[in-house]
Amino acid sequence: MAESETSRDIDQAASDWTARLDRGLLTPDEEDAFQAWAAGDPRCKGALLRAQALSMMSESAQALGAGFDPVAFAAPKRPRPAPLSRRQALAWTGGAAAAAGLTALAIGLPAAGAVIRTERGEIRLVPLKDGSTVLLNTQSSIRVRYDAGQRLVTLLQGEAYFSVARDEKRPFVVAVNGRRLRTAQAGFRVRKLDRDPVDVLVSQGQVEVSSSGPMAPTNGLALPANTRLILPDAVDGRSAAERPQPLTPEAVTRELAWREGKLAFEGETLQQAADAFARYSDTRIEIRDSGLAREPVTGLFAANDPAGFSRAVAHVFNARLEQQGDAVVLTRSAPRATGAQ
Repeated sequence: MAESETSRDIDQAASDWTARLDRGLLTPDEEDAFQAWAAGDPRCKGALLRAQALSMMSESAQALGAGFDPVAFAAPKRPRPAPLSRRQALAWTGGAAAAAGLTALAIGLPAAGAVIRTERGEIRLVPLKDGSTVLLNTQSSIRVRYDAGQRLVTLLQGEAYFSVARDEKRPFVVAVNGRRLRTAQAGFRVRKLDRDPVDVLVSQGQVEVSSSGPMAPTNGLALPANTRLILPDAVDGRSAAERPQPLTPEAVTRELAWREGKLAFEGETLQQAADAFARYSDTRIEIRDSGLAREPVTGLFAANDPAGFSRAVAHVFNARLEQQGDAVVLTRSAPRATGAQ
């Protein structure tokens, strides 16, 4: 790298590479050029991480499908004069809170075999020594073990998004619940929550899924971009039928909204939304009306603002809201009449 290149030049190059990486996989020539740039100056990797973080924050301006209007996500200066439908009102009200962005963003270089974790409400960007990155969602943990043969990351708990740099000699492998997800270069999310089966979503590149034990098949299941796969628990060394599910780009964007510190809903029930918020905050949302709990919700909301979400729900569904300690209680039941003594 030329000695005359300034920090501003490096930042501009990092922005250019971030935009190019966001468009899809690099060609072999582009990958060689990228690796040469990244290795040419010790400032390059830090500049790239800053550019990637800014890129993720700027994605909040994108529409989340045909039912989402980015203009509606902006916090208005005054209430809209026309009445809104329930779906429109939730999307509009949630957008004002969405500007909170990432709850936390931290960078650190793990040693071989190191365990990296996040606390409730924390989102952490972890750069790996090969140029790959892992974005850990709330209450998540991974173990990183690199050697000459492979780049191995074990998802111990929670949710992580992997942006894998190309290395033809060492595959990138994510181990989770006795399964192995293998790729040379891809962008994909893996989620492992306590009561749910493992959920894999590939947004870029291709990921091969196989078992990790002696019964592992010779050929794994290949997942292309914009594909989701639910991995059922293995039974007697075998797995139930696994059917990859194609997703629209808009659905992928909604699924990955947590990378910007947001939660995107498109028809989920209020109870499902309340359960999603519980992963990010000690403030619980309690819905004490079964009919209200089944109401569908659509919108984009800041993951660390359950109170703001609850206020939107109370306004749209004519519910009552009450703060009780660490809980926000929603109910639509009519108050009891006071009888004469």
